[in-house]
Amino acid sequence: MKLSYKIKKEDKEKYENIHSLLRNELSISNRLLIKLIDENCITLNGSICDTRNSFEINDTLIITFNYSEDNTNVVPTKMDLNIVYEDEWLLIVNKPAGIAIHPSILHYADSLSNGIKFYFNSINLPKKIRPVNRLDFNTSRISYFCKMCLYSRSV
Repeated sequence: MKLSYKIKKEDKEKYENIHSLLRNELSISNRLLIKLIDENCITLNGSICDTRNSFEINDTLIITFNYSEDNTNVVPTKMDLNIVYEDEWLLIVNKPAGIAIHPSILHYADSLSNGIKFYFNSINLPKKIRPVNRLDFNTSRISYFCKMCLYSRSV
């Protein structure tokens, strides 16, 4: 998963360095930015860069999100998932009534997040489980899960 961004004239006028552009223009959270820096996932014109450096108009910034994340806090549980839509960033499933979104004391291994974790393992996607919306236990509706998120908040 990659995000490519071409530096514009306005960026050069607005931001003094790559770090401030990533934080403000692309709204990447500080926690995620630290992870991306530590994993050498940010390149400028094809070379790993120091985000404290400046940039030029028409430079190309690429952020690669193909790093592993610890997701051991959710127990994988095989369950039938009704996947409505999926791409490299998002997974949308129909959540049936009578199933919790998040694991809890009462639903340690039988929440929708547990089924998503099993699915992520089956497609070799070592990412945290990130439900985007919350639905009540007895509600049946579409539920969204980020496969990769620019904000670092997760189950």
